[in-house]
Amino acid sequence: MEITVIPSVNEARADDLINKTVLVIDVLRATSTMLTALAHGCRAIYPVETVLQARQLQQPGYVLGGERACKKIPGFDYGNSPFEYMDDRIAGKHLIITTTNGTRAIQKSSKACTVIAASLLNGKACAREAAALNKDIVILCSGTQDVFSFEDGICAGQLVGELQSLLKDRGTEWSVNDFGLSMLYAFQQVQSDITRALMNCSNGKRLCKLGFTDDVIYCSRLNLIQMAPVVRGGKLSAPLVDQLT
Repeated sequence: MEITVIPSVNEARADDLINKTVLVIDVLRATSTMLTALAHGCRAIYPVETVLQARQLQQPGYVLGGERACKKIPGFDYGNSPFEYMDDRIAGKHLIITTTNGTRAIQKSSKACTVIAASLLNGKACAREAAALNKDIVILCSGTQDVFSFEDGICAGQLVGELQSLLKDRGTEWSVNDFGLSMLYAFQQVQSDITRALMNCSNGKRLCKLGFTDDVIYCSRLNLIQMAPVVRGGKLSAPLVDQLT
């Protein structure tokens, strides 16, 4: 099994993702937020690229969420902080969400066989799901404005490590590209204090400056949620068996 880690959405070619399992990462904060919404009862999430697409999809019973420049989009119900999706208001709702990087990466992966929303919060569950599908795996870091982001790389390293253990136990031969191997070593280096590492990276510093320190702390937690949300028919949802740990 081949595992390929791509540093940013700008470096991904849609045709190269055909017949593969793609794990899309946007730790700060899109995939972390979408996962949190599903874990708190959101019925389904529609990730779209633009504000216009989000408004066009809106209908009774649907809510709008998303950000531009880390701030809630005017007129939307929610922003992109996971803490906005932790109460009963999101339970049973359909969420349409657009973010600067994460939802674009999900759209870029539309030709893949399976697309899974991954973060530090659910790395173990995502690795388990991807390994079970028994196809070559692409780990796509969303990045920021087409540039690699440290926190996504650390999550990629987490996923590579989890996959390495799972495939070894199964006796499955596997390989990982050099960038993925580098991210595995980076994750191992900061694993003992991931919160500090994320607070010191560019996106972590920016979010803290904007008042979202708690978001960074929350998004740095490992394997808090045992859920691997999958995109099907343009919407992200989770199996009924998944739950918060």
